[in-house]
Amino acid sequence: MTRDSKEYRVYIVEDELEVSLAELSLACGVHAEWLISLVEEGILEPLETEPQWRFSGSSIQRARVVQRLQQELGVNLAGAALALDLLDEIETLRERLTALNPV
Repeated sequence: MTRDSKEYRVYIVEDELEVSLAELSLACGVHAEWLISLVEEGILEPLETEPQWRFSGSSIQRARVVQRLQQELGVNLAGAALALDLLDEIETLRERLTALNPV
């Protein structure tokens, strides 16, 4: 790999997967406090809160996207939340377009 090239890893995680806060922290390589700030910002939403927080598999992907936005672009949490909302909207529009125009 050259000095200027970047390495990207792709992880496929089933949305049906449920993980605890500790497991999410381990999967993303971050402190639980950072993940709690994502919940407070509305970026992540626990499936369950009692007796402990449980997250869907898609939470791993969302947290990693926020990590990348912060590390590579210097985006704050509010900006990351907006970016994720826009990405979700794009995905919804693509799904609707595909449903209207099947290949």
